[in-house]
Amino acid sequence: MAHIIPFHGTLYNPTTVGDVRKVVAPPYDIIDSTLQKTLHDRHPNNVIRLELGYEQAGDAPANNKYTRAAAALTDWLKSGALRKDSQPAVYYHTIEYRPPYSAPGTPTKIFKGFLSTVELEEFGSGKIYPHENTRAAAKTDRLNLLEACRANFSAIISLYSDPQNEVLNLLEQSIASEKPRIDFQDDEGFRQQLWSVTDAKVLAKVVQIMNTKQLFIADGHHRYETALNYRKSRRQQAGAATSPQPYDNVLMLFASLEDKGLTVLPTHRVLTTPVPAPKDLLGKFEPVFEVAALPFQAGNESQVRAQFIERLRSQGQSVPMFGLALKNDSNYYLLTLRESHRPTASASPRDRLDVSLLQQHVIATLCPSQQEQEAMLYSKDDHEALNWVRQGKGTAALLLNPTKVAEVKAVASAGERMPHKSTYFFPKPLTGLVMNVMEG
Repeated sequence: MAHIIPFHGTLYNPTTVGDVRKVVAPPYDIIDSTLQKTLHDRHPNNVIRLELGYEQAGDAPANNKYTRAAAALTDWLKSGALRKDSQPAVYYHTIEYRPPYSAPGTPTKIFKGFLSTVELEEFGSGKIYPHENTRAAAKTDRLNLLEACRANFSAIISLYSDPQNEVLNLLEQSIASEKPRIDFQDDEGFRQQLWSVTDAKVLAKVVQIMNTKQLFIADGHHRYETALNYRKSRRQQAGAATSPQPYDNVLMLFASLEDKGLTVLPTHRVLTTPVPAPKDLLGKFEPVFEVAALPFQAGNESQVRAQFIERLRSQGQSVPMFGLALKNDSNYYLLTLRESHRPTASASPRDRLDVSLLQQHVIATLCPSQQEQEAMLYSKDDHEALNWVRQGKGTAALLLNPTKVAEVKAVASAGERMPHKSTYFFPKPLTGLVMNVMEG
């Protein structure tokens, strides 16, 4: 199935750059302009200069943020700020973290995975499965960067099933007596650790086990599709068939579907376009949903909100249920899908998802046009979504429960794609811990 390939990872050299914490960055797609500047200013070798450089006046095909990234990469390899490992390896990686938006005192969790390259496979081969749709603009940006730098700076996250934890047990045994190559607390207070595994027998066993696994892309669909497009372009340039090339592979972080350290967050929808008055809106929903109102006043809003969220989380485990808050309305509402409208056993995995049911029965009613749907805001934080409505930034907040990992697997295995913004896997691996520099 999945053909993983241990590789010569490129890592920062602490002797040259100093504190590695200062040169890594969060994933590019969650970096806003403020954080982009902070990271640029933090260190002259921060990976942001490769992954998400600034556009400048006068940019042209021969001089732009992508060519500047390529020049920086070449310079850093020459100066020793970056060094490519001499031995092929896979990189065991752990993140100790506290789940976001959790209550004070919540115990930490430990995410465990490993980084390697994997042979690219077209979707539909039965080896690597996507689960979400992608958008063209993001793929164009990533392709421009890949063509200029010929390197993967950040890893795609993929999930595989390993109930006996064979792979991670092998890796943990291999590095049991070794100190991590990287060990620091990041800006969020999460402990980031990384080891390299180079034992040839261990690597061969890991490759053998993973060769029986299907992979489910959890995060990085745009980058994976970009890597496929890049491979196609390079093969066309090469003309005749060639032996396996570095561009036939892509950097991935692999995590077990059964890993208790993996968190999936919901992605709530906040509408910004006008919605009907509460009475009229609820009248539209009554045939489809059982509606429970939780009224509040200024003095007890926080207590009612806590009850509202708790009921959504607990009762929503067994039935499709959504939370609703409306602008200028002193109620929280729980919408429970009536049994007559629930998916049948023969429905596709995609159609059984809460996010699909929300789209069908709520979003399509409130935002019938594509323009209205594109004006939606998204938040992973219950309170942020609700506060946007209380403050008038949004007209309605629609809260969901998180998609289950098993549901992601079912949708992907069926060859389907989830609606946009269906899942948010956490924690996100930092960019710059290990890079796959294909040429240079």
